[in-house]
Amino acid sequence: MATSTTDTLTTPDAAAGTWRLGDLTVNRLGFGAMRLAGMPWDPAPRRRGDSIAVLRRAVELGVNHIDTAAFYLLPTRSINELISTALQPYSDELVITTKVGASRSRDGEFEPYARPDQLRGQVEENIRQLGLDHLDVVNLRWGSGLVQEAGSVAEHVGALADLRDAGLIRHIGVSNVLPEQLTEALEVTPVVCVQNRYGLTERADDGLLAQCGELGIAFVPFFSVGAAIPGAAPGGGVPDDTGRSEVAAVAAAHGATPAQVRLAWTLHRGPHVLAIPGTGSVAHLEENVAAGALRLSDDELALLDGIRS
Repeated sequence: MATSTTDTLTTPDAAAGTWRLGDLTVNRLGFGAMRLAGMPWDPAPRRRGDSIAVLRRAVELGVNHIDTAAFYLLPTRSINELISTALQPYSDELVITTKVGASRSRDGEFEPYARPDQLRGQVEENIRQLGLDHLDVVNLRWGSGLVQEAGSVAEHVGALADLRDAGLIRHIGVSNVLPEQLTEALEVTPVVCVQNRYGLTERADDGLLAQCGELGIAFVPFFSVGAAIPGAAPGGGVPDDTGRSEVAAVAAAHGATPAQVRLAWTLHRGPHVLAIPGTGSVAHLEENVAAGALRLSDDELALLDGIRS
């Protein structure tokens, strides 16, 4: 059964405790690699050496859960290949989670839905780029954008289960799904995580978060600090200003930043909730990791819980 613990804290990242993705134990504060090299609308990609430095510093700080995808790429940068270059040989403790179901060409054309028979090729592409012989966790990404879309996921999840049985995948998760799609996926195979957009002012999935807790499934929010949208600041997303004064007051009380408070609030939502903030800056990475040690009082949590978008 999945457990959370804060025993034997040996690295800064371990302060938030751990959770299990199947038989794999990860620190609850991980790293989302999507913004590592910059975003398609940025004037230019980040310097390759800077991206590699962020990845290596993350591991030094104890990050052992990295989220990526083969479709995280720019014309001159592949995030998976940056990970492979920076971190091989991989530590036995490092868990790399990736996503399939969507694809992106080098010229930026995005295809949101793969057919079930195309998933093997996407899995094999992730394996090749990362320099692995199998993938730890593969999430089926559903939907053409950030809005969850209805539809049956059973055939796609079944195709991933076949790849797990073939030894290409260790565990299966789902991403950007509705509660009924999680239920459908669980009828096909065990699911170790749900990765959906969620944060202090993105609360539509409160019920799904609770459902995952009851089932012992990790709930992994993306964009929990801010949305990665055109116009985002170089170091991160554009935080929602809803509740700005409340967040600022809590941050001031702790000598923290608003982004750190948002991350701490996310982790306080349950021991099964993981965070995967992303950045291309070592300084922001260190701030994000430090948020795992931030403890909010009951009064502060009540104040923040009252914020709605």
